[in-house]
Amino acid sequence: MLVVRPAGPADIDALLDLAFLSGKGFTSLPEDRAVLAERLALSAQSFAREVSPQHAWYTLMLEDTETGVIEGVAGIKGAVGLDRPHFSFRVMTLAQYSSATGTRFDHQALVLVNECTGSSEVGSLFLRPRKRQGGAGSLLARARYALIGANRDLFAATIMAELRGWFDERDESPFWHGIAAKFFRLPFEDADRMITATDGQFILDLAPRHPIYLELVDPAAREAIAKVHRHGARAGDAGRRRLYPFGPDRHFRWWPHRDGAARPDPHGSQCADPAGGGRCGRGGRRRAAASGGGARPCHVPRHADPGAHHR
Repeated sequence: MLVVRPAGPADIDALLDLAFLSGKGFTSLPEDRAVLAERLALSAQSFAREVSPQHAWYTLMLEDTETGVIEGVAGIKGAVGLDRPHFSFRVMTLAQYSSATGTRFDHQALVLVNECTGSSEVGSLFLRPRKRQGGAGSLLARARYALIGANRDLFAATIMAELRGWFDERDESPFWHGIAAKFFRLPFEDADRMITATDGQFILDLAPRHPIYLELVDPAAREAIAKVHRHGARAGDAGRRRLYPFGPDRHFRWWPHRDGAARPDPHGSQCADPAGGGRCGRGGRRRAAASGGGARPCHVPRHADPGAHHR
């Protein structure tokens, strides 16, 4: 039988094994034993309510009780952006008009933003390949929302998520190589590791301070914005169907992550991870992840029809 239970320090070997299996660009599962051990210790403290709700990070394990094998992992952060910025690129539409020539142009541009502060985040959803059928992933994903629904006082009114962005057939991030690497001058793996292991100051130090016009960007990188990783597409579809009724004050943001993916929100906006290109946001804009181009959910009221806004 499969059960979902709180993770603890004793799960370090299983979690490290899952981290190695998760592959490139899965930022929330670094292949770093010390970092993962700290996360498990924080999870135990979080479930024991020994840390503030905003600093809590709950890790859940999917365990086969017959074999004792850990088959998957998922997590919930109490809040993002408090101790360290939570950066992303917002994809904005800039309109320009000349009365002299009678011409008008709409330009899309990336702008670095930090606007998710205080939102709770669901993430780190990963299963062993043999368990990706038969409802095991749905069980693990739903357990996160059940935890939120049963402890509404511990989580923010807005719940967000990030999905790994697009990698090509060579397992490279077009968004990283076409945009982000030009500013950070680091291999993707090093930047991805620093996002988890440092306070993120390097993003603020090195990221562009002015808009990046997408018409000047390599087409492969531009096309990666809003494109979810092939292994994350199913999770994205499931997440959009899972706008649970946490209460009239609960909202959900849908945001692919790290390497290019993005989805429009009900207000027409998009966003992308600074490292990758995802999307989310409001006011006719998009967002891309600061490190890869993945996508993130965007401020969707729980009563909204997810199919209407996330096709």
